[in-house]
Amino acid sequence: MNVLVSKVKEVLFAVLPITAIVLLLHFTLTPLDPTLIIRFIIGAILIILGLSVFLIGVDIGITPIGQTIGKAVAKSNKIWIVIVAGLLLGFFISIAEPDLHILAGQVEMVTSGLISKVILVIVVSIGIGLLIATGLVRIVYNFPLYKLLTILYLIILVLAVFTSPEFLAISFDASGATTGALTVPFILALALGISTLKKDSKASEKDSFGLVAIASTGAIISVMIMNIVMQTDKMTGSLNTEAHDSNSIFGPFLHEIPIITFEIIIALIPILIVFLVFQKKSFKMTKKAVRKILMGMLFTFIGLVLFLVGVNAGFMDVGSAMGYNLASLDNNAYIIIISFVLGLVTILAEPAVHVLTNQVEDVTSGYVKRAVVLSTLSLGVGLAILLSMLRVLITDLELWHFLLPGYIIAITLTYFAPKLFVGIAFDSGGVASGPMTATFILAFVQGAAGATSGADVLVDGFGMIALVAMTPLIALQILGLVFKMKSKKRKGGVEHHVEQN
Repeated sequence: MNVLVSKVKEVLFAVLPITAIVLLLHFTLTPLDPTLIIRFIIGAILIILGLSVFLIGVDIGITPIGQTIGKAVAKSNKIWIVIVAGLLLGFFISIAEPDLHILAGQVEMVTSGLISKVILVIVVSIGIGLLIATGLVRIVYNFPLYKLLTILYLIILVLAVFTSPEFLAISFDASGATTGALTVPFILALALGISTLKKDSKASEKDSFGLVAIASTGAIISVMIMNIVMQTDKMTGSLNTEAHDSNSIFGPFLHEIPIITFEIIIALIPILIVFLVFQKKSFKMTKKAVRKILMGMLFTFIGLVLFLVGVNAGFMDVGSAMGYNLASLDNNAYIIIISFVLGLVTILAEPAVHVLTNQVEDVTSGYVKRAVVLSTLSLGVGLAILLSMLRVLITDLELWHFLLPGYIIAITLTYFAPKLFVGIAFDSGGVASGPMTATFILAFVQGAAGATSGADVLVDGFGMIALVAMTPLIALQILGLVFKMKSKKRKGGVEHHVEQN
């Protein structure tokens, strides 16, 4: 019970800022329908409860499974087992990710069925599986992360030349969507499980991060290749304007509960099966340990359902209405400032962000404080939402105008930033774009595009997740350089944490 109370307190500080901003705007600049506001408050309560229960579930269920599988795979000392385990685990965990299903559904709708949801989910999951296998091999053979990321992003740069503009946005958005609330804890734990068996503690520390980053490039590359192979013409379609009964308070929640419950069951079953197979073949845990993990899985399930129902039924419509109303005002300064502030606070409510920042603090024995990583991440995402809004307001601005220089800067920094921070930064890029961003902020940006003449709701909507996934790469590597300079001044015992190889 004490654990639940402490998690609720932690989550309250995360969710209250965004709730306060929406209520403040409701009573000042953008009055909203009372039904929407009541739904929003119910959604906030569900998000607080759901995120608290989810984080407990991750601690006692998902993380131990990932770490135990990682150690079992590493102990085998057979590279083919590492590769096969990476392929299968990567494929199953990706195909289970709710965020990916949300994005794939949007793409199917936008393309009028030209790109089916099932095909996109399978293609992305194959890409994730291949790259997780690559990432695990990298840890085993000590191949430098920054070199592998350089190679992968050069491949992406070449493929981008042949990829249509619409698919450029979808491919980068897919990389953000695949690293969601379920995938990130599992991948982080898998990397930690394999890297902890290394005799070199410094190498182990650095290799605990970077696998999420490598995996997310698999989504980008696979979608780009799919576009080039299929040679799809310019996508056509329109936003689904069909909404739930606007006069109903509980209707949208009742509509979402069975859909989300089914998706989360489908999401967790593969992980459960993998755990039970490993338990029978190699883990041989005690009955008490197995019961604890199964209880963790149940908490993860309940938490994710509550969280996603709260976001989808309580937050999305409010995000869209707020974006539309703010963009309709005479002064664009309001929506630009509010976009930045929303970006600052939304990241605090992302489930996977809490998992990553806690692991950063644990792995560095408290040297890199989670509050520092969180505030840096927050600034980066604030800037990303601001840039997304500028894309909506300035019609000549295109996605690649931001992505090309942004990724060139990010990759260049990998050669100068401390290698521990390179892994943390690139993992954070995927982590930042979770369910809260993919729903509330996406709805906010699309609402603004709907009210802006000359803006394309589809083109300006897709691509926002890509920017959210990019800015933390730069922000956290700059933080690493700051730590490096501080450690050089101190020349103390903690210097090894940020020293370059």
